[in-house]
Amino acid sequence: MIPDAVPLSGPEFQSDPGRVYREMRRTHGPVVPVLLDGGIPAWLVLGYRELHQVSGDPVLFSRDSDLWNQWENIPEDWPLLPMIGHKQPSILYTVGERHRERAAMLSEALEAVDPTELRWHAERFADELIDAVCSRGEADLIGEYAMLLPVRVLARLYGFSDEEGPALVTALNDMIDGRERALDGQAYLARSMAELIAARTAQPEDDVASRLVAGNRGFTDRELAEDLMVMMAAGHQPTADWIGNSLRLMLTDDRFAASMFGGRNSIAEAMNEVLWEDTPTQNVAGRWASRDTQLGGRHIHAGDMLVLGLQGANSDPQVRTHGSALTGGNSAHFSFGHGEHRCPFPAQEIAEVIARKGIEVVLDRLPDIDLAVPAEALTRRPSPWLRGLTELPVRFTATPALKGG
Repeated sequence: MIPDAVPLSGPEFQSDPGRVYREMRRTHGPVVPVLLDGGIPAWLVLGYRELHQVSGDPVLFSRDSDLWNQWENIPEDWPLLPMIGHKQPSILYTVGERHRERAAMLSEALEAVDPTELRWHAERFADELIDAVCSRGEADLIGEYAMLLPVRVLARLYGFSDEEGPALVTALNDMIDGRERALDGQAYLARSMAELIAARTAQPEDDVASRLVAGNRGFTDRELAEDLMVMMAAGHQPTADWIGNSLRLMLTDDRFAASMFGGRNSIAEAMNEVLWEDTPTQNVAGRWASRDTQLGGRHIHAGDMLVLGLQGANSDPQVRTHGSALTGGNSAHFSFGHGEHRCPFPAQEIAEVIARKGIEVVLDRLPDIDLAVPAEALTRRPSPWLRGLTELPVRFTATPALKGG
C-alpha cells in the first residue's frame, strides 16, 4: 500500500469535489492511490488519456472482478459490494464475446423504443408530477419530481403497468439510498423483473422486456432479469441527477436565465455543461488489471482495482483549460463512459429525452420559477460516486393542475 493514499470519502466530495480532484492531480499525477471504505486500496484514474486507455483496453483492464487481489480482505457486509459486482450475473461483469453478444441484445431491445412514444410517456408523467405540486406555489424538484420521473418512464417502456410504477419508484430509490431499506428494495426489484420476464415469455407485448426475451442469445431468465434491473438503476439515478443538476445550473447561472423565461434555447447547452462540469456519475468501480503494467507513471500490479474518475478526467487540464467553452455540441466527455462497457447509445438517447422533456415541462408549467433558498444553501449527497442534490426547493406562482384544471 502506498503511504500517502487518499481516502475516497469525506465531506469534501459533497462540498467541492473539483478542488479535491485538482489537489489529487497536483500531488499524485493522473493516477492516484486511494483508499476505499475500510481502508481497501485502489487506483483512481483522473487523467483523460489514461482513462481512455483503461476503458479502451478490456483485456489488460478487465471488468472481471474475480481478478481482484483484495478479496481476502473484503468482509461480507462491505458497503461497496453491490458496486463491485462479485458473483452478480449481470452484463456489467460479463467480459469478452459473451459481453459483446449481451450488449448487442440489450441495445437492440432499447433501440426499438418508439421515439414518439418515449416523448409522450415522459411528458405525461412529468405533467402528472407537476400537477401534484403546481397549486402550492412551492416544491422540492428533487424529491417530488426528478427522483420520480425517470423510473416511471422506464418502467412503462420496459413493460410494467402504470399502476406498478409507484412501487418500483420506491424500491429503486430505497436501493440507491443505501440505508436500512436498501436490501428490501433490491429484493423487490429482483422479484419484479423476474416476474416480468416470466410474463413476457408466456405472452409477449410491444415492450423492452418482450424484445429482450425474443432476442435472447442463450442467456438465462435470471440473467435477463438482472440486466433489466441494471438498466433500470443505471437509467434512473443518473438521469434524475442530470435533471436536478441542470435545473440548478439554470436557476443559479445568469448565462441560462433566458431559458427560464419563455425560451428553451439553452436547455441543451445547460445539460451538456452538466455532463462536463457536474456529471451525475463522478466515479465508477471499476476495472482490474489482468497483469502487471504501467499507467500514468505508476506500477499497477495484477489484480489491482482501478476506479474510473469520470469527473476528474472531464476536467483534466491536459485536454482543456478551466472555463473553456463546453457548449455548442462538444460531447467528448466521459459521462457515459467509453469502450465496450460504456452506456449503450440507445440508452443514452432515452436518458437525454427523459431529462430534456423533464426540464421543458418544469419551464412550461411553473411560471417565474425561482430558488426558495440561497444558492449556497443547496447541498449535495455526500458520495464520491454519484453527484446530485439532496433537494432543490423552488417557489413560483401557483397554477391549476392540467387534469381537471
